[in-house]
Amino acid sequence: MTTALYRRYRPESFAEMIGQSQVTEPLMTALRGDRVGHAYLFSGPRGCGKTTSARILARCLNCAQGPTDTPCGTCDSCVELGRGGGGSLDVVEIDAASHNGVDDARDLRERAVFAPARDRFKIFILDEAHMVTPQGFNALLKLVEEPPAHVKFIFATTEPEKVIGTIRSRTHHYPFRLVPPAAMLDYVQELCEQEKVTVEAGVLPLVVRAGGGSPRDTLSLLDQLIAGSERTASGEIVVGYERAVALLGYTHAELLDEVIDAFGAADAAGAFAAVDRVVQTGQDPRRFVDDLLERLRDLIVVAATGQDAAAVLRGVSAEDLAQMQRQADVFGTARLSRTADLVIGTLDEMTGATSPRLQLELMVARVLAQAAPIAQVAPVAAQAPAAQAPAAQAPAAQAPAAQAAPVPPAQAPARPAPVAHTPIADRADAPASVGPQAPPAGPQAPAAEPDPAPAPAPAGPVTTQRMRDAWPEVMARLADVSRSSWMLVSNARVADLSGDVLTLLFASPGDVAKFKHLAAGKGPSEDLRTAILAVIGIRVKYLARHDPDGEAVPDEAPGPAPTASREGGSSRAEQEPTVRAAPPASPPAPPADRAGSAAARAEQRPDPRRAPADAPPPPRASAAAAAPVTDWAVAPIPASDPFEDEVAGVVGQFAVDDEPDDAAGQTRGAVATLAPPHDGDVLPPREVEAPAERDDDETDLPPAEPSDAPVPPMVAPPTPRVTTRSDGVQRYGEAVIRQVLGATFVREEPYQAPTRFN
Repeated sequence: MTTALYRRYRPESFAEMIGQSQVTEPLMTALRGDRVGHAYLFSGPRGCGKTTSARILARCLNCAQGPTDTPCGTCDSCVELGRGGGGSLDVVEIDAASHNGVDDARDLRERAVFAPARDRFKIFILDEAHMVTPQGFNALLKLVEEPPAHVKFIFATTEPEKVIGTIRSRTHHYPFRLVPPAAMLDYVQELCEQEKVTVEAGVLPLVVRAGGGSPRDTLSLLDQLIAGSERTASGEIVVGYERAVALLGYTHAELLDEVIDAFGAADAAGAFAAVDRVVQTGQDPRRFVDDLLERLRDLIVVAATGQDAAAVLRGVSAEDLAQMQRQADVFGTARLSRTADLVIGTLDEMTGATSPRLQLELMVARVLAQAAPIAQVAPVAAQAPAAQAPAAQAPAAQAPAAQAAPVPPAQAPARPAPVAHTPIADRADAPASVGPQAPPAGPQAPAAEPDPAPAPAPAGPVTTQRMRDAWPEVMARLADVSRSSWMLVSNARVADLSGDVLTLLFASPGDVAKFKHLAAGKGPSEDLRTAILAVIGIRVKYLARHDPDGEAVPDEAPGPAPTASREGGSSRAEQEPTVRAAPPASPPAPPADRAGSAAARAEQRPDPRRAPADAPPPPRASAAAAAPVTDWAVAPIPASDPFEDEVAGVVGQFAVDDEPDDAAGQTRGAVATLAPPHDGDVLPPREVEAPAERDDDETDLPPAEPSDAPVPPMVAPPTPRVTTRSDGVQRYGEAVIRQVLGATFVREEPYQAPTRFN
């Protein structure tokens, strides 16, 4: 019978602890300065030295030469608390997992009252302290808070958050950590030398990896491998790599190399054959994917560090590093990273999967599909010079199938055109008039990406007709920029171009809203502006309008070569500088009983469309002055009215911002919105006769009137400002309800919420 390695090599002093300097150094300093607390809390993963450190601290406190940071190892207390000792009477170790109740806490409190039998302190070590119930901790609270001078408490736990706060706050908390792989590898190598055990290359890194940073787990696995290894003829124990791989369940390095080489060469047959070997040997596919990811990580490190990879990958032989370097050169850093991403995704998908083999085979297929284009680069590169040879003999440019429409001659250009650029109509014939071209580059020269061509400068003024002639080319360029913007603008037509202000007519209000929409500075309007700038050479602003009938087109602004409108134009259209829309259809005829009053109002109301030709244009009125005056508060209600179209046409020619939304906002702000004709139509004050004065003797009730009598007009004060809440909801008051809906106030009734009884 032999004792386990983790018991035979358990540290007996803080100096023998590995990887826990954050705990051992402060404790040794406190012991040297005689500033030892009455309660300690040691927390950390399993097997990292919590209980061992508690025993070492007890040896330091009860040593005959102490308290000291280094136990003597010869006194009775040190011998009893050593590796082969049976324990001390004054050091009580309690398994809190089975002694966690109130009765156990009361028993411990009674035992703590008595003085130590021999040593300096009576020390209680509570292992797995998180298993103590809150009632048990509360029973110990008073004792832990104010213990006798000869009592020390050491709590060891893997879950410190389960220890109640009142206990934690009265202890010195020292967190333990897992041991780093480098320190653990050196430790097990030294231990094998002391045990006189020969270990083949690659075994100890597997043991350290399987131990997970826990010294106790690592020594247990190494002890298991040593116990299962055969002795040689000379009596020496040799731990073989084959047995270690089979016992620990890891993938053999040869199988990993086979898979990596198959991935590098895009060899599907070899890759799937290796997967079949994994399944046939009964290995867990998840463990194989985990090992493959570990190998890819090593290759990424080798590709990034080169010759310095040995400092990062400890325990790897020089031959293995050379082979990894060759594999990393085949893949490259970018491809290794992409392959590792696929493997990580597969490892996540395998969690809880019912068919891990299927996930593994799909991962291999994805990796090979990713490597397929890379494997075909060489054949394509070989065919590239042969394909470029006949292409070099082809003419540099060919005449287009359809020539651009000729531009009408301009009387006086607005600004001289730069010599460096050519007009739109001349660009089609440019190849024929250009001198001898430079010889094309040879097939060995890499094809440089052409620089973006500068926007052409327009020759002469750009008129509406020129914009319409170039519109197909603009739409073709827009289709290359954005297909969705092309589909939207294809439903629009050019109405007018005044300077750099382009008026577009859309068939529906929804198209207008979509055209004005911008997201992060991008949208259909910006795409169209880019296409116009590339084709014609001007940066335009927009006026997007809704054309419900789709027939009327506003007259063009005056220019060097004016053109007629879609209806044929007239002399008046050539003289008017304003852009106005065609009048809509006539409004419906009024009822028979209102024919007289409607005709009278029509005679009194001036018609802006019937103004003489020499009359000056109407002055620009503000929104407040253009609003009607009624007896009630009036909210702007959208409607279709000839006067509204006339005002919109007059205001639309003024300053236009660069963005469609701003331009629409400025134009809409000066439009007077009128309600459609209905009973009780509101008239301007100049058309309303003053009502007769009312006698005080008259009754409050109005005289009976026939049901078909016209409603007398009413005069309202100036239009009040309609306020809108921050949430975008507009509220209308009682006056608007009366005017729009024709409602009449009857009485007020208090609101009572409905219940189950009413």
